[in-house]
Amino acid sequence: MSGKKKSSPVARKRILILDDHPMMREGLAQLIGNEADLSVCGEAENANEAIAKINALKPDLVLADITLPGKNGLELIKDVQALLPGLAVLVISMHDESLYAERVLRAGGRGYIMKQEGGKKLMLAIRQVLNGQIYVSEKMSAKILEIFSGRRGDAGGSPVEKLTDREFEVFQLIGQGKGTKEIAVQLHLSAKTVEVHRLNIKQKLNLQTAAELIRHAVRWVEGQAAG
Repeated sequence: MSGKKKSSPVARKRILILDDHPMMREGLAQLIGNEADLSVCGEAENANEAIAKINALKPDLVLADITLPGKNGLELIKDVQALLPGLAVLVISMHDESLYAERVLRAGGRGYIMKQEGGKKLMLAIRQVLNGQIYVSEKMSAKILEIFSGRRGDAGGSPVEKLTDREFEVFQLIGQGKGTKEIAVQLHLSAKTVEVHRLNIKQKLNLQTAAELIRHAVRWVEGQAAG
């Protein structure tokens, strides 16, 4: 018998996909499955299922949408970091990165890519994050550096940045014309909890009435869409 060792193939990095749309999960799983160095070890459709599977499967990377039923992607990232510090989470979202990329990195995520970017860019992002680096678009990279190096003074920041991640989500939905009951259903919260968030948002943005809050939120959402 020859003493020569057969060179074993490189172990594939294991990825858990978290998205509440089955077709999206299927498409991502196919893309990743075609790569020689990557594999999908599991899928989840909400944050609680993801946490259970992360515990059981110990993936190398979690590829997560930000908009999920119940607990959102930002809350999930914080839970993941508490549970398994250092586990890489890459957010893939339909939302413009200017809305969420900074919040994702602050929560402990390692990158943000928009769903419109396509498969090639996604594979680049996955490998970069698995390599221990951060991934955001070039345009966002300069802004993030400025924010995290403290070069941007408080005066330059938007008051909206004072909102917690959940308040920010409620604020966006108000700006999209949704009422308390609709928001409660979409975020799987009680109407009472949504009202508490609305109150906190008004205080933080120095707004007096519900009508002022709606006008402010609508203008902000429209401004984001235009920008």
